[in-house]
Amino acid sequence: MSEKTLTRMDLSEAVFREVGLSRNESAQLVESVLQHMSDALVRSEQVKISSFGTFSVREKAARIGRNPKTGTEVPINPRRVLSFRPSQLMKEQVAEGNRRK
Repeated sequence: MSEKTLTRMDLSEAVFREVGLSRNESAQLVESVLQHMSDALVRSEQVKISSFGTFSVREKAARIGRNPKTGTEVPINPRRVLSFRPSQLMKEQVAEGNRRK
C-alpha cells in the first residue's frame, strides 16, 4: 500500500501548474472550495462531485456497545458521522489501478 498522502499544498500546487493562477491564488482557491464543502456538510447537506462521489452526514442512533477487552457493555451516544460514497467511475478507476500493478 502506498505511503504517499495528497495534501492541501499538493492540490494548490496542481492548480498553480494546470490553471495558471499564482501560488497564493491557487492556495486560496483550494481553501475556498474545501471551506464551502465543510460548511455544506455542517448544514447536513450532501456534497456531490460528479465522477468522484458524494459526501454526506448521517445520524447514528444511540446504542449499547461492548468493550472488547473486558466485555463490559458501554453506552454509545447518538452522533453525526461523515460518509463518502464513491461514484461508479471512481470505483472503476481505482479497480483499474489495482490491475496495472
